[in-house]
Amino acid sequence: MDRKTPTTPRQLRSAREIGLMRRAGLVVWEAHQAASRLVRPGSTTKAIDDAIVAVFRRHHAVPLFLGYPGKTPFPAATCISINEEVVHGIPGSRQLQAGDIVSIDTGCSVNGWCGDAAVTHAVDEISSSAKKLLHVTLANLNLAIEQLAVQKQWSQISKQMQRFVERHGFSVVETLVGHGIGRKMHEAPQVPNYYDPKHVADDFDIRPGVVIAIEPMINAGGKHVRTLADHWTIITSDGSLSAHFEHTVAITDAGVRRLTAPPDKSELEFVNDEFRDPSQWLVW
Repeated sequence: MDRKTPTTPRQLRSAREIGLMRRAGLVVWEAHQAASRLVRPGSTTKAIDDAIVAVFRRHHAVPLFLGYPGKTPFPAATCISINEEVVHGIPGSRQLQAGDIVSIDTGCSVNGWCGDAAVTHAVDEISSSAKKLLHVTLANLNLAIEQLAVQKQWSQISKQMQRFVERHGFSVVETLVGHGIGRKMHEAPQVPNYYDPKHVADDFDIRPGVVIAIEPMINAGGKHVRTLADHWTIITSDGSLSAHFEHTVAITDAGVRRLTAPPDKSELEFVNDEFRDPSQWLVW
């Protein structure tokens, strides 16, 4: 989300509410499984979006991105961003090419509760530098989730995230951040992937009931970005590659829970038959 986007008041979620959000998270996970099967040369970004829409329809889920307000409402259920595109790419007739990296970001609500997740894929063989970018970005997300179990405030985690990325020679996008999530896709608090003492008043405690979407957006070059004429697609200013990974994560009394992670055995009944084979799962 935009660093300046207004959000609803911060709320702590009950165990029951987190359980309801898990249903939405499972649908988002399944949608990503369907999308991953189309990540190959020649696939169009519209075909990937269509596959995600089909999953949402099967589960009677409401796409969160479709019609999202802006200068023009967002026209699809999925943001699909290729190479130098950071986020908010609009699906269309563009075909994936071998060597591309493609970020797929989508979310839905189920019975009024939301889930949101993103993953960046390699299209066939990619360069060693692109592989490193994807590895570091995913590792950055996992670092943040792991640190939720031991840190008291988000700023302690965001400092580590920024240091980790910069130590590997990459940069953190600062005009876009993660967010709280619940009844709406974008709720308080804002969840930056970097530390800025000017925003210390926006820091928040890590405690049971907090549910956030953590989504590092990492550029191979500089941190600056710009928006294209379509009013949505955000690209790196220097044309460098960008990667994006995201999970919806809840802090519970029992620990940290990835709400958009794969199903466990007790949850397979909520997943469509074709996605129940763990050996075929995309896991991130």
